[in-house]
Amino acid sequence: MSVTVWPETLNAYDFFLGARIEEGNGDRTAIISDEGDYTFTEVAALSAGYERALVDVGTSKGDRVLIVMPDEVGYVASLMATFRLGAVVVMLNPHLKADTLGATIDRTGANAAVVHPMHRRHFEGALNQVRPAVIDPSGIVTSDFEGRSHPTSPEDPAIWIFSGGTTGLPKAAIQTHRSLVNTTRLYGQGALGLTAADTTMAVPKLYFGYATGSNLLFPMSVGARTVLFRDHPTPEVLFSKIEQHRPTVLINVPSAINQMLSHPGAADRDLSSLRVATSAGEALPETLYHRWKDTFGVELLDGLGTAEMWHIFVTNTVDAVRPGTLGTVVPGFEIHARDEDGNDVPAGEVGRMWVKGDSLALGYHDDPDQTADAFRDGWFVGGDLISIDADGYVSHRGRADDAIKIKGKWFRPQEVESVLLDHQAVKECAVVAVEDADGLSKPVAFVVRGQEVAEQTLIDWVLHHLEAYKHPRRVYFVDQLPQTHLGKVDRAALKRSAY
Repeated sequence: MSVTVWPETLNAYDFFLGARIEEGNGDRTAIISDEGDYTFTEVAALSAGYERALVDVGTSKGDRVLIVMPDEVGYVASLMATFRLGAVVVMLNPHLKADTLGATIDRTGANAAVVHPMHRRHFEGALNQVRPAVIDPSGIVTSDFEGRSHPTSPEDPAIWIFSGGTTGLPKAAIQTHRSLVNTTRLYGQGALGLTAADTTMAVPKLYFGYATGSNLLFPMSVGARTVLFRDHPTPEVLFSKIEQHRPTVLINVPSAINQMLSHPGAADRDLSSLRVATSAGEALPETLYHRWKDTFGVELLDGLGTAEMWHIFVTNTVDAVRPGTLGTVVPGFEIHARDEDGNDVPAGEVGRMWVKGDSLALGYHDDPDQTADAFRDGWFVGGDLISIDADGYVSHRGRADDAIKIKGKWFRPQEVESVLLDHQAVKECAVVAVEDADGLSKPVAFVVRGQEVAEQTLIDWVLHHLEAYKHPRRVYFVDQLPQTHLGKVDRAALKRSAY
């Protein structure tokens, strides 16, 4: 892995937005939104308005700024203004329950919050000890405010990214200006191959780091266009937005991929503008990959990223897709599968993921014990289980806390989920391990049905396709699967509901 020499000063605003204007591309369209189109120069002018508002409430370097906004140009401008001041962005899911939102706000110790009027009542109702100055986006106007970009270092905090934990409050990984730039160069411009000719669109919203990078920072860095919309990303909304705005890159997640494929008339929708789609956030069943390719003819690139490494560092690429795997490590990063003693396991065997690179977070906010466990001598030691074959392809083998062991044998819940999804009656599903009366782990399945089917029919279906020890001992039929703050399946909640 080559060593990058970083400059003494580096500010994300300059790299992502300021540089586009300096290089003469200020008049290029940067944002396509429900409100209209905005050039890079217009985004910068609006960002200056937010910067003045932040300064007026006393925000300075190192202060945390909460962003509670729908996906629109004001979100982008407030984020860029925060970077420019050397303050730290904290993006919040505006749909969190009030108690969770309030507890999260308290942890941030934020100085200011940019809160859209549509979220203000819920936000203010969630406030506890910490009461930041609230900035109303509707009062922001463009400005020629010339407070220069704060000369931040590559190692200065730029953004907090919340990990995708499923129990308790998520951990806040403190990410730097260097991390944002590094992954943009290596993954966004490198592995994904974004150019100024691209237009990106995302299923996840901007508060999800996967979208912040792939559907904002990466395209901004090359002068490309970003499609933003407020609507909930239902299949019909997604198909309509794709047909309207003709994006070339779709940022997707497995649950939405499945919903799009299950939508009536999906095969007749026009996705011809897409040159590629990505998938991340949770495991992509191989069956979904093949259904997507067969239905839409668009390449689908599965990958893996974490909050602690800012974004994706393992991915399939257009010219080297191996379905069922996460692909290979993005050049510039290093990854290993290791045992509990930190030794590499043989090729093809399962081990805990160790990864390093210049996108490593500074640690977790106010959590020295978990920081010490996860950040070791320049490595992030994650809870993901992986295997790496002789060709360097990485396969996700579940989370260390999600893997299921039956009669001394380990298996991934995703294996069973993939088989269940092949049954025509199953729309969505999740498999978790629960303890029986004797304290032994047993796999059970939660299924959202597309049509009537009996529990035993699905159990027999799995028995026919997989080794007997992997079959679910129970199948629970539900109307929907619970989700975490990042829109992933909340497996902890499923386990509790099965007790």
